[in-house]
Amino acid sequence: MEAQSTSPDVTPKNIFERFLASVAKATGSSAAFLLALATVIIWAITGPLFNFSETWQLVINTGTTIITFLMVFIIQKAQNKESLSVQLKLNELIAATKGASNRLVASENLSEEELAILYKHYCTMAEVTRQASDLRKSHSVEEAIKDASNKLKNEDV
Repeated sequence: MEAQSTSPDVTPKNIFERFLASVAKATGSSAAFLLALATVIIWAITGPLFNFSETWQLVINTGTTIITFLMVFIIQKAQNKESLSVQLKLNELIAATKGASNRLVASENLSEEELAILYKHYCTMAEVTRQASDLRKSHSVEEAIKDASNKLKNEDV
């Protein structure tokens, strides 16, 4: 009996991923905005026909609430995927750059407090480096610190 192979493109997970990507792309388009605007305009125009009733108001309120609720999750999923993709690209650039520090690879996993400490640390290093060396000649934080340190040592002598 021959083994049946399942194409990765037809798995439920991939179908769902493709569906969400399509929805995110479509809802972020000009056409989606125009459709939403037209819906609101049509709703407003029909107000007098329905005597601005509670049901008339409930229709737009319910519709927008449901769409907003679903869009929050679609947007968050797209944002998470985009953020991870950017992090991977940055990690690749760090890994591929000679002399670059890899200490910040996966820094997105640090706490806000740890990120704030690192930020202050790098601001201080940038200021020291700016004062002591030519930033255009430095290719990494470590190299800039080394150059700044050497320059300061030479000035002290």
